Amino acid sequence: MARLAQTAGLTDVQSEILATVRQFVDKEVIPRAQELEHSDTYPADIVDGMKEMGLFGLTIPEEYGGLGESLLTYALVVEEIARGWMSVSGVINTHFIVAHMISRHGTPEQKQHFLPRMATGEVRGSFSMSEPDLGSDVAAIKTRARKTGDGYVIDGSKMWLTNGGSSNLIALLVKTDEGAEKAHQNLTTFLVEKPEGFGEVAPGLTIPGKIDKMGYKGVDTTEAVFDGYEIGADKVLGEAPGKGFAYMMDGVEVGRVNVAARACGIAIRAFELAVEYAQQRKTFGKAIAEHQAVAFKLAEMATKVEAAHLMMVNAARLKDSGERNDVEAGMAKLIASEYCAEVTQDSFRIHGGYGYSKEYEIERLMREAPFLLIGEGTSEIQKTIISRGLLREYKSRS
Repeated sequence: MARLAQTAGLTDVQSEILATVRQFVDKEVIPRAQELEHSDTYPADIVDGMKEMGLFGLTIPEEYGGLGESLLTYALVVEEIARGWMSVSGVINTHFIVAHMISRHGTPEQKQHFLPRMATGEVRGSFSMSEPDLGSDVAAIKTRARKTGDGYVIDGSKMWLTNGGSSNLIALLVKTDEGAEKAHQNLTTFLVEKPEGFGEVAPGLTIPGKIDKMGYKGVDTTEAVFDGYEIGADKVLGEAPGKGFAYMMDGVEVGRVNVAARACGIAIRAFELAVEYAQQRKTFGKAIAEHQAVAFKLAEMATKVEAAHLMMVNAARLKDSGERNDVEAGMAKLIASEYCAEVTQDSFRIHGGYGYSKEYEIERLMREAPFLLIGEGTSEIQKTIISRGLLREYKSRS
C-alpha cells in the first residue's frame, strides 16, 4: 500500500510534514471518523489538533506567521487528511483558498489584518460564489453591493458555503455597478468578517442552519442571507472593485487542485480497504484476492489511484512555478474525481453485502465520493475549461 501515490523530489521539510500529518490521521482521524460522521458532529478536537500542528498557516508566508509552504505541500497534506475523513479536509480547504487570495491580491493592510490570525486558526475562512439559482454560471450572480458614501450595502442570498457557520471570515463574490460591458467585470470580492454561529450573526447577515447532506457530514454547509448588510470599502479585496471574478478564479484553481487531492485521498483509502478485505475474505477455499476477477479489479484500482495522484501533483507544481494551470488543474480535478468514484464503487463491490453496512468504512466513502464530481465545478465544466485551453494552444492556422 505504501508504494502507491508516492511523490518524487520532496524536500526533507515536506517529507517531515507529511509524515506528521499521516501519523495524526492514523491516530486521531480514522478511529473517530465513523462515529462523528454518522452523528454529523463537527470535529472540534481534530480541528484543534490541526491548529496545534500549524496546518491553518501551511501556505501563509512566514512573515505573517505561517509556514510558507507550496501548493504542492498543501495538496499532499489534503490528500493525507481526506484519506482519513474528507470532511476534515473541508474544514481547511476554504480557509486555504481565502488565505491564498488575500496573500496574492490583498492590500498590505488586509494582509497584516487577516493573515497572522489565519495562520493560527483564530480566523478561519470560507468563500462564497454560488447562489440558490445558479452554480457554475458565476457571471449571472444576483447578490448586489450598492455603493453608499464610504462603503457598500449588500443584499441577496448565497448558497453552499462550506464552513458557513464555523468560519468568521467570508470571501464573498457579488455584483457591483462598475459600468463594464462584460458581466464578469462587474463582480467584486468582499472580505466579510462575522461571528461564528447560526441565525442573525450580524445586522443584515443571517446564516441559517446546516444543510442536511447525503455525505460530507460533520463540516457545516450553509446559506448566507444578506439584507441591508453594511460593509466598508476597505473590505473590498485588494481595494479593487470589478476584479473579484479574476481573484476568485485564481482561488478556484487552487481549489480544483484541492478537490483532486481530496479525491486521491478517498481513492487511496478505498483501495486500502479493498486490498485488505480481499486478502481476508475467503470463498471457494481461497482468499477472494486470489480470484482473477478480484485481482484484476485491484490492479485497475491501483492504476487509477496512481494516475490521479500524478496528475494532481503536476497541476500543483505548475501553479507553484507561477505558470497558468487552468487546463492542468481542470484535467487533474476531472480525472481524480471520476476515478475516485470508480475506485470507491469497485471497493464497495469487493466488500459485497458488507459494503452496504454502516459498520464498514466503505459505506461512508460511497456517500462522500459523489460530492467531488460536483465541487469546484462539475466534470462538464472541467471539460469546457480543458477544451477551451486546448483550442487556445492548438489554434488552427488554416
